[in-house]
Amino acid sequence: MATDKKIKIYSTATCVFCKAERAFLDEKGINYDVVMVDQDQKLAEELLRESGGLSVPFTVISDGDKTEKILGFDQPRLTTALGL
Repeated sequence: MATDKKIKIYSTATCVFCKAERAFLDEKGINYDVVMVDQDQKLAEELLRESGGLSVPFTVISDGDKTEKILGFDQPRLTTALGL
């Protein structure tokens, strides 16, 4: 299922919940961008500005001028936000 919403997932290489979220989105056929905050200090600073912390996964779903931010792998919220 494709969506026209832009999805960005802040992640790290060792985060099992990040991997679970990506697998969930892959299973649903949802496209997303992954930002690896453990590989780039500037991206970690971006995560801090966006979320107020450094916890991952942190997902930003943009749909025009509406943005939803989800901390953690919250499958029910993702399902609702993406209209699945």
